[in-house]
Order: sequence, then structure tokens, then C-alpha cells
Amino acid sequence: MHARTAWQALAHHPLAFLATRWPWRALAYLLSGVGVGALTLVVLVGGLLTGLVLLPVGAGAAVLLAVVLGGGVVARVERCRLRLVDLDPAVTDRRAPDAPGVRAWLRTRLRDRLTWRELGFTAVSMTALWWMDLLVLAFALALPVLCVTAPLDDPGAWPWVVIGLALLPAAPYTVTGWAGARAALTRLVLAPRDAELTEVRASRARLVGAFDAERRRIERDLHDGAQQRLVSVNVMLGLARLDAGPDSPLGRRLDLIQGELTTAVGELRELSRGVHPRALTDQGLAAALTNLTARSPLPVTVDVALPGPLPAPVASTAYFVVAEALANATKHSGAGRAEVQARLRTDTLVLTVRDDGSGGADPAGRGLTGLADRVAAADGILRLSSPSGGPTLLHVEMPCH
Repeated sequence: MHARTAWQALAHHPLAFLATRWPWRALAYLLSGVGVGALTLVVLVGGLLTGLVLLPVGAGAAVLLAVVLGGGVVARVERCRLRLVDLDPAVTDRRAPDAPGVRAWLRTRLRDRLTWRELGFTAVSMTALWWMDLLVLAFALALPVLCVTAPLDDPGAWPWVVIGLALLPAAPYTVTGWAGARAALTRLVLAPRDAELTEVRASRARLVGAFDAERRRIERDLHDGAQQRLVSVNVMLGLARLDAGPDSPLGRRLDLIQGELTTAVGELRELSRGVHPRALTDQGLAAALTNLTARSPLPVTVDVALPGPLPAPVASTAYFVVAEALANATKHSGAGRAEVQARLRTDTLVLTVRDDGSGGADPAGRGLTGLADRVAAADGILRLSSPSGGPTLLHVEMPCH
């Protein structure tokens, strides 16, 4: 599984980490941090001093307000920089004000706790963090270089060469370690608090619940309505076929019509299963996945060991994740086999779908993006590993509370 953060890459693959892009991403993160911090210090301190000077004449209040709101600009830059060492998306920026509601937007921003956290983070960044970035870079990179080049000025300083060569291999770890710590601090301060996300999560859960309820209603209507009517028509055609001669033109037409109707009933039955499988509601996730993989043209090994039924939104999401993953493997990857595994660890469903195809799946594709959104709506996490040449591994974790 691909590492999502610099810390994960450093902890999971300490030797292979050196051959990845993470050390260079961490270096770019710290170098840009020095530049952004120094520029912020110059601009905001200059703005603060200008505002204080102009305060007696009335224009200073607007300048000071701009300084306060400037924390939001710095925070937006920090969220963009965060992607260098943390691939999980940070909290999205708030939208720009509409022209008619600028005053209301300003009042909302000034009352928003996140605005003041952004301003506080900006103050810490411009007074301390970028200096620490500079010190880490100096210790990790400049010091070993100075040690190695010391004999150029003093031939008797050759022991410093040994010290410099010993320090150089540690430089990527030092740079990446501090970059990971700085990114964690940034996410901690700039991400919204749980209380701020409560209404968003509740609204998302209501939308998912309503969507699943609508899917179940459509499935019932198809199964109990249109499908049963077509079956009845098929039976009546069979009775009419008995009254027609075995080799008569009418009998042959009835045979043709009955065959087409049987095909239509089968297609409608498959459609209703795709909308919401009856086995998922009646027998649970394990039975539904068994039925799904039995119809797959790809040989699939199913290993589902669950102690009991799962919450309906979790089971439904897991089913459609597997269905989409197997469909992608069949259509696009040229896989010969696939494996599906599901386990309940503590109160979290851990679902993996692996295939031996050619890999190269695009996480930004419409299908995978839709799956990631559906998993996120269930408060879960979806991760994808699909290097060129394969294999492809889809890993999903969803809480079951």
C-alpha cells in the first residue's frame, strides 16, 4: 500500500524510503516554508506597523483588519503546501464573499474560531516555525557540507570529513522527520474541530440513508411490480402456446415472444439485484458477496468472516465497493483472478479487494472517485495501490458504530 504521508513512508519503509520521492518532497516543504515564513513576516509586520501609524487618521482600522484576514491567505498557502508531505486532502477553503454580502461575510469570519486559529498559526509560523525549518536544513545539509569541505582551508581538519560523511546519510531522515512533525501540527491547527464537523457529518449521513432507502424502494418496485407482471405474462403465453399447433406459424411466433420475454425477465432480475440485492437485506453481506462473485466472469476467492450483521449503510457501501472493484478488474485490468476479504477489527470493517491485473488504476477516475465519496459518506477511508504492472489492491476501512 502506498504511503500517504512522509511519516508513513519513513516508518514503514526506512531503507526503501531513500529511493522514493518523499525526501525530496520533504526538502521542498521545508524550503518553501522558509520562503513563505520570511515573506509573511515582512508583509504582516509591515502591515501591522502601517495600521498602527494610520490608526489616528481612520485608515489604520482597515489595514489592521486586512492583517487579521491575511491569516486566512497564509492558511490557504499552508494547506496547499501540506500536499507535499501529506496526500490526504486538507480541509477545504471557505468560499470568497459574494458582493452583496461582504459585511455579513466579514462579521461571520471575525466570529469564526477558525479565523482566529488561522491568525494564531500565522503568528507562530512567521515567528518560530520558519526559523526552525531553517535550522533543521542548516543542521541536516549545511553542517555536513562544511565538515566535508573543512580540509580545503585546514589540511589538519581531516577528522571533520569523517564526521561530515557520517552526518550525510542521516540528512533525509532528519529533514523528513521534521517535515512530518510540522505537517502534523499544521493539520491539527487548521483542520476543523469535531464540533464544527458534526452538522456536516449528520447531513451526509442523512443523505446516504435517504439514498439507500430510495434504492431499496426501487428494488422492491421492480421485484414485486414489473418483474411479477412479466412473469405472469410469460405464464399466459405458455398457456396460449399449448392451444396453438406445434408447428403452426402462431406457435413459432409465441415461442419467439416467450423466449424474448424470458430474457427480459432475466435482465430485469439482474437490474434489481444491481439496484439493491435482496440477499444483502435478508442474509447479510457475506451471502450477498457470495452471490455477487458467483455471477462474476472473473474467478473470485471470497473470505468473509464477520461475527454478526453490519449496520445497513456499512453493508451496502461494502457491497457496492466490491461490485465496482470487480467490474473495473474485469473491464480494464485484464485480471485472471481476484480476492475479496472482509474482517471486523474492533468496531471497524476492514475490506480488501485484490486482483492480479495490469494495474495503473487512476484514483481520480470517475468510478473510483465515486467510491471514495461513498466510503467517506460512511465516515470511512479508501486507499488504492495500483502500480503499473499490478497487482491492484483496494483497501477500505469503515466504522460500524
